[in-house]
Amino acid sequence: MCAAAAKSAAIRTPRMRPSTKKFDVVVDGQAGTLALGEGAFEYRREGTETGQEQTIERSFSITPAGPGIFSVLMDGRSYSVEPSGNGSVRVNGRIFPVEIFDPRAMRARRGPGLNDGPQTITAPMPGKVVRVLVEAGAQVECGQGLIVVEAMKMQNEVKSPKAGRVASVKAAAGATVAAGEALLIVE
Repeated sequence: MCAAAAKSAAIRTPRMRPSTKKFDVVVDGQAGTLALGEGAFEYRREGTETGQEQTIERSFSITPAGPGIFSVLMDGRSYSVEPSGNGSVRVNGRIFPVEIFDPRAMRARRGPGLNDGPQTITAPMPGKVVRVLVEAGAQVECGQGLIVVEAMKMQNEVKSPKAGRVASVKAAAGATVAAGEALLIVE
């Protein structure tokens, strides 16, 4: 791609603000990233026919235009946008298949196989162990309370991430623990 074509492919507006939310997206079968800020977005499409990335940055405004319909004003042009619950968006009557993934949510999500094997349960924050709700060898269910840690006069019950057996308890009631310190092991 020549320099002039590359320059026209990257349409620029003021830089995104720190409050930007970033998403991985697939629009009409094409993978990319979307960054949304206050009144501005940046869409970066990956792997175009030329092998080059295409970046589009624009300012926009959005207002509700009816139940489930939005009016988006961008570059002086109005777009009628209607998200549907089946993974598509209708823009001015044209339907686009869309998938949106929040990378932060994907990191936090537990998929199959991630809870296999021993799980070390750690203190979510520094504090004091108030109660140990299970003993070594006890069978536990996913989501069952294991231990209660008090921090800043608030008690936090730490729950089991999976069904299994408590292999060991590493903290006792009254103990002071640091953030990330191992409390129990569930296998």
